Amino acid sequence: MVEKSRYILFFFCLVFVSCNAQKETSKELKVKEIVTDKNVTLDQVSKLLEAQVELHSIGIINWESFSYQPEVSFRIAHANNQIWLKYYVTEETILAKVDTINGSVSGDSCVEFFFDPQADGNYYNFEFSCIGMPHLAYGSGRGARQFLEKEIIKEQITVASTLGDEPFAERIGGHTWEMTIVIPSSVLFKDKGIRLKGLKTKANFYKCGDKTSQPHYLSWNAVGTETPDFHRPEYFGTLIFE
Repeated sequence: MVEKSRYILFFFCLVFVSCNAQKETSKELKVKEIVTDKNVTLDQVSKLLEAQVELHSIGIINWESFSYQPEVSFRIAHANNQIWLKYYVTEETILAKVDTINGSVSGDSCVEFFFDPQADGNYYNFEFSCIGMPHLAYGSGRGARQFLEKEIIKEQITVASTLGDEPFAERIGGHTWEMTIVIPSSVLFKDKGIRLKGLKTKANFYKCGDKTSQPHYLSWNAVGTETPDFHRPEYFGTLIFE
């Protein structure tokens, strides 16, 4: 009986160590370059990503008190000095109340891409509600963020959601949606003239919904804070632009 108890204890210790080791491991992702014409439509971007780029999961629950886990994945590539993203989401409820650029879209059903191009702790937070309403700022932490001008965001970032672009109150009953985004390097306003090709950077990918009936905070790379906080560049993973 004593030996059996020791075996069970040893087994759970191994599981605990394994889980912690996995959580502490920083991920690395190679961002494929897609060679194509400069004048491609958003629909063509979506199809090229589907055809050529691997799918990655946003599935880490970092905080046990927020255990709801929608199914979320993404594809990322670069082409013509642009970042191409496509998100895939299945969740129980969806919400899209925010109707202004640079509003608090993280309260809605939201996907996010936090990008530190110089790997120096200064990063851009690209946030998009499920209807593609964008929020973009730059800085070294949650405080003192510098926002990109709304008109520049509207003119230069292209985004399309299968849910359309009209705000709506919360809808329950299970929903699946996709979003395609093109981010030109020109919106990286603190990194003028940056070339993505060959760049080794830091980033993280998130899914959240602060004000939904099932609040959740999922990440691609693990975040080691006690409470939900995505504005922590020390927990970003590595992106290598081929």
